[in-house]
Amino acid sequence: MPDTAQAMNSWRVPLPHTSAAVSIARKVIRAALLHPAAHASQSRQALVDHDVAELLTAELVTNAVEHTTAQAPLELSMEVQHSECRVEVRDHGAAHVEELATYTTPRSKPDQLSESGRGLLLVRELSSSTGCSPQEGGKSVWFTLSSRQS
Repeated sequence: MPDTAQAMNSWRVPLPHTSAAVSIARKVIRAALLHPAAHASQSRQALVDHDVAELLTAELVTNAVEHTTAQAPLELSMEVQHSECRVEVRDHGAAHVEELATYTTPRSKPDQLSESGRGLLLVRELSSSTGCSPQEGGKSVWFTLSSRQS
């Protein structure tokens, strides 16, 4: 799982441009945060909440799969440093960077029973920081999570 060119507290994984990517990404994030190298860079009392990391990663990967038409693989990367982790999802879809960077409310209010329309709001509310930047041929959407005690 770890990219051998990176330190053991950094992971980079290609994901298929299919719904299977969501499950794969969640498993990668959980395994990475439970990996001894991740624990070595975080104090035992100040671990990043892996449940929240999984949830927010699933939201970003779901958006990449559902809202991009390019069939090129996605890329998931994660880095754990001291008391925080940064997760990034890169896709090859048309970049709407400005819209994503300032996203605060859905275009229309999601139906209370709807299972979609809240992903970026969850990311913004539950993460320490979030952002989006253009990449060659697409975009990168990321979030950081601080430890539970930061």
